Amino acid sequence: MDLNPPQGENYAHPQICFFHVLFKGAALAFYILSALFVNNFIIIFVITVLLAALDFWVVKNVSGRILVGLRWWNEINDDGESVWKFESLDQESMARMNKKDSWLFWWTLYLTAVAWTIFAIFSLIKLQADYLLVVGVCLTLSIANIIGFTKCRKDAKKQIQQFATQTIASRFSSTLQTAFSAV
Repeated sequence: MDLNPPQGENYAHPQICFFHVLFKGAALAFYILSALFVNNFIIIFVITVLLAALDFWVVKNVSGRILVGLRWWNEINDDGESVWKFESLDQESMARMNKKDSWLFWWTLYLTAVAWTIFAIFSLIKLQADYLLVVGVCLTLSIANIIGFTKCRKDAKKQIQQFATQTIASRFSSTLQTAFSAV
């Protein structure tokens, strides 16, 4: 992944980018600032987890679709097994995705999980099991989105490769048929 955002183009969806970052930043900021200004753990837990849940929902259902053209969900089949489902835009639409939007999406997705991991380490060092619970819930939501979108991206690449292979094979076979029918 490139560390620098792509140059020369603007965000195609600035409002979506704003909300993509807003709930991540709000959950992290509230968690940090509440430790300084709020003495009630219940309030800290509820508001931080609520903001992290809003972030999870916005990323999974809105910004993932619009900024990177991916969607995932998980279902339980009749046998009780967990089945991952993936959707992605077609190859042509994926090629037109805004690179700056995509860069922002992936970097904030990973950096948020890194931030929650750092807070988890601090909670372990300070032996604060209650705050570790808050961070654990937020980290779980972040990691769920990372796993879902990473699997979805890999599935989309696999579908593109399969489509390309099928297209080449069908063109090759039609060329051969044309060549042999002319003889």
